Amino acid sequence: MLVVDDEPDARELVRILLERAGAEVVTAASARQALDALPRTKPDILVSDIGMPEEDGLFLIQKVRELPAAGGGEVPALALTAFARSDDRRLTLRNGFQMHLAKPVDPTELALAVASLAGRMRRT
Repeated sequence: MLVVDDEPDARELVRILLERAGAEVVTAASARQALDALPRTKPDILVSDIGMPEEDGLFLIQKVRELPAAGGGEVPALALTAFARSDDRRLTLRNGFQMHLAKPVDPTELALAVASLAGRMRRT
């Protein structure tokens, strides 16, 4: 899993929460770092903040979606952001994220969202 957030504390918290849920996590502090890491790490899921300086999470997902599938272009993506209005959610989904969660995130909600993206949730 690749977690992208410019805030070190937020990035570390998400990493810890996901590792406790059993995920292997690589982190990046910017969209550029994430784009560099994506082909190397080949994550199953991308979790990205939206509000980052310079290039934000929307820039990141647009660049990711331009990549070929083998280069990570189809990686399932979760926007994890303080931008929590319904318009913000629609914008993130329209730009290529599959899910949108508002910060501060509940650890259980984060784990369930990631499991859903990974296709590991049991269907009842």
